[in-house]
Amino acid sequence: MEYIVCEQPGKLRKMVKRPPEKAEGTAIIDIKRIGVCGTDIHAFKGNQPFFKYPRVLGHELAGTVSWIDDTSSAIKRGDQVAVIPYLECGNCIACRNGKTNCCIDMNVLGVHRDGGMCEQLSVPIDHLVLTNELTLDETAVIEPISIGAHAVRRSELRQGGETVLVIGAGPIGLGVMAIANQKGAKVIAMDIDEKRLKFCREWAQIKHTVNGSKAPIDKLLEITNGELPTVVFDATGNPTSMNTAFQYVSHGGKLVYVGLVKEDITFFDPDFHAKELTLFASRNATREDFQFVKEMILSKKVNVKDYITDKVPFESTVSNFQDWLQPQSDTIKTMIVRK
Repeated sequence: MEYIVCEQPGKLRKMVKRPPEKAEGTAIIDIKRIGVCGTDIHAFKGNQPFFKYPRVLGHELAGTVSWIDDTSSAIKRGDQVAVIPYLECGNCIACRNGKTNCCIDMNVLGVHRDGGMCEQLSVPIDHLVLTNELTLDETAVIEPISIGAHAVRRSELRQGGETVLVIGAGPIGLGVMAIANQKGAKVIAMDIDEKRLKFCREWAQIKHTVNGSKAPIDKLLEITNGELPTVVFDATGNPTSMNTAFQYVSHGGKLVYVGLVKEDITFFDPDFHAKELTLFASRNATREDFQFVKEMILSKKVNVKDYITDKVPFESTVSNFQDWLQPQSDTIKTMIVRK
């Protein structure tokens, strides 16, 4: 079968290898959609933590079941599925406490193990979500929107009445906005790209946007009547933004890091203590988040059609990948299509 491997930073190559073998407790999935994520782009650039080369990228996956080991499973051959790409050990303290998303021995497809930029992939049956009611495109975006859903759940955002700032208007930040909106929060979007802020207003129905390069603290104080947001989500993966985000949180508020960066984060402790801030990391997602987002899509509370801005055939991935890195690109979510 054909697959695409990131051999080293800046280099993708299409190659051929044997299809995956049948194994106990697994299913073989014919991969039909592969969403391109910030993780893939960071890996291509050489600045993705927890990463080793060579690696087959791709963890936002939709496909159909070609073979399945367990005939008693609710999932059958021919079914359409989403892949939960976080392979946990099931035994560590995090797993025992129900936090499989931050397993000590975590293996994420496309990061720690070869992912889905290929024709077929072997996946544990318990890491599949049945999605026959959805389209393939809708199925493939469950994973990135689930990252946002998990971050919102992690923040313990109250239903209605809270003011939320989401920094970073990429695919993950947009997911946070959409879920926070559904919780009835007053959502503010911050980015330094006016086109992305316009997209926030149109796609996520955000009424308040702030350009992070134009005195953002003054604008935030104006929007919040001088009180600042009670919850701030930073989905940039940018160390400068993540360091600065502390100043945007209200007294008694929460800061949630959704983005990941390969650098130290620092803050001024007296301000941190004066506000009695709560700092969260949010990593990956759980089956609960996948099921929640699936229901959101089924009920048309998430606009998948406009979220996917670019579609590229699998055969053109290597030649097109560099284009998706350009700052002037209007791409929000690129979807690689296999027929």
